[in-house]
Amino acid sequence: MVRIAPVGRALAVAAVTSLALTACGGGSDTATQPSESAAPSSAAPAAKGDGTLTLGTLLPQTGSLAFLGPPEFAGVDAALKEINEAGGVLGKPVTKFDTDSGDTTTNIASQSVDKLLAQKADAIIGAASSSVSESVIDKITGAGVIHFSPANTSDKFTTIEDKGLYFRTSPPDKLQGRVLGDLIVADGNDTVGILAMQDSYGTGLADQVAKTVTDGGGTVVERVDYDPKAADFSADVAKLKAKNPKGIVLIGFEETSKVIQELIKQGLPASKHKWYMVDGNTSNTNYVKLPKGTLTGVKGTIPGAASPEEFQKKLLAVNPKLEDFSYAPESYDAANLIALAAEAAKSDAGADIAAKLAEVSKTGEKCNDFKTCVELLKAGKDIDYEGVSGPVEFNEAGDPAVATIGIYQYGDDNKYPTKALEYRTGNIAG
Repeated sequence: MVRIAPVGRALAVAAVTSLALTACGGGSDTATQPSESAAPSSAAPAAKGDGTLTLGTLLPQTGSLAFLGPPEFAGVDAALKEINEAGGVLGKPVTKFDTDSGDTTTNIASQSVDKLLAQKADAIIGAASSSVSESVIDKITGAGVIHFSPANTSDKFTTIEDKGLYFRTSPPDKLQGRVLGDLIVADGNDTVGILAMQDSYGTGLADQVAKTVTDGGGTVVERVDYDPKAADFSADVAKLKAKNPKGIVLIGFEETSKVIQELIKQGLPASKHKWYMVDGNTSNTNYVKLPKGTLTGVKGTIPGAASPEEFQKKLLAVNPKLEDFSYAPESYDAANLIALAAEAAKSDAGADIAAKLAEVSKTGEKCNDFKTCVELLKAGKDIDYEGVSGPVEFNEAGDPAVATIGIYQYGDDNKYPTKALEYRTGNIAG
């Protein structure tokens, strides 16, 4: 790294130790056996279980985050395989239904939720997009079903009305924004430009990055919140070019590929300015067609701990074509936690499962796979599920109280390795 300024160094230490943040608001139908959940805010209706845990997935098969779909589906499927091999939940195999979440340009997510509710899902895993989840959370939780996302990072969900039925295994963006902002300052960027998509995810993350950069002694010389559906980004990039920042932060989804091409066209390549990306656009599939070396040295942040090699083998056994493992650990942990909470509650009803999710995630005998954990539960023990994505440990808002952010760097092939340059783990005050 470039020399760290005093304030930047202090932030770096905080990031590695205990990022104490105040948490605040912010497919194809394949039946592997049905199951679903979801719930809104205040008191959810008492949805009754039928004795069979049914999971529904609401994950991107199409749309701007489609590249995240394969690893997320693989994570759920890997967990479900182990759960059912261990005897299932409540003495029965867990059922699963897969659907497409699409993105905010379509009504696919709402239609998928209707379908999953009709299939009597007790819990719904998804969506990947915070904005998509926000659009369907009332419908899911209002039906008394658990809404559990492996990838939502918008700070809004910490305080959103969810009837106690919304949970996530990915941390709020305040954590990612602070890690990224500190990295930018530590890399010696005293002037920074931000291009962020205009939605709850993009603007919220941009706010935190800007705050951290400023607190670290840097200056945000230009920030542009753009329409991700725009056909052209030349005017947006021109505003950045006028300020000539040393560091450029790109916060968006698949449209980032177009933004990158415009940056190069206007003379702002990564070879002259340091580019930084986030989980929404740090992809191993979106930029491979760009000229070799376009992204060399570009850094990106993705929530989640390292995916162990053994876990990656599990995922590849489910989907040999996987090229990206982003949010697979969080998806795997989501399915396991729901199943364990159902066992602890001795019920597949959404509200009953929700009441046990925090309990099975902390302050008990540690275990890290369904078979071991469920045997402890059946022996009358309190358990603490330690996930592949990290300790999890839900706080009262349904957010993970402890989380990890990985910092990745692109090579000449416009891809980043599955192992990060470093991982920063910290506590999030609830």
